[in-house]
Amino acid sequence: MELAYSRSGDGQPLVLIMGLGADSTAWARHVDAWQRSFTCYAVDNRGAGESDRPAGPYSTADLADDYAGLITELGLGPVPVVGISMGGAIAQELALRHPELVSRLVLVSSWAAVDGFAEDAFRQLGEARGVLSDEAFARMLQLMIWAPPYFSANRQELAAGRADAPATSVDSFRAQVEACVGHDSRARLGKLSVPVLVTAGDADAFIPVGLQRELAAAIPQARLRVFDGAGHAHHWERLDEFNAEIEEWLREH
Repeated sequence: MELAYSRSGDGQPLVLIMGLGADSTAWARHVDAWQRSFTCYAVDNRGAGESDRPAGPYSTADLADDYAGLITELGLGPVPVVGISMGGAIAQELALRHPELVSRLVLVSSWAAVDGFAEDAFRQLGEARGVLSDEAFARMLQLMIWAPPYFSANRQELAAGRADAPATSVDSFRAQVEACVGHDSRARLGKLSVPVLVTAGDADAFIPVGLQRELAAAIPQARLRVFDGAGHAHHWERLDEFNAEIEEWLREH
């Protein structure tokens, strides 16, 4: 498995794992801030961007092992890891399967296991990805991940972003959906021995905040930070605040 990645900054290594259907370019505004303190490795997951796109389905264990290979090859571990949504599920598996490679975790809008609502939301996305036009699919996804006030206030900018080419093929997107739905770390999270920060938006209409509370409660050294009035993409809706808090937490732990 060959993974494409970018490297920015000149400090302690920091590995960034993106979510469903996106590539490493989605980290750009976070890297702009964090590269002052860290060397940021923003990676295209298998199936996304310039990384290999093997046939699916994928599992979060598969994706975690990809990252373990990359971290080992580059000689980075133990390293702090930030994962968004599916990236947070991958980060959990990475720390559980390869604990010697991870020093601390930030899990953004993630889950230990999906509930019925989240599973059907993922299934709906997988079905729609091959049916809707790219622009219509992007609009549907935006409606799911942004809080309504943010969406309304940034409607034109979000509409312009729908013209961007998808970072995954239909098949790769659906393979990643299977990784999201199949992830279940609940029985193993008590084994995590590194500091963990879980962040959530209390207006998340995609991954209910209760799943993120469940995730934090299952991890011995976890802290939960909830962004009031923000959605699944709270890391963008509250960009400057989020970036500053994550940077501070990573430097303190």
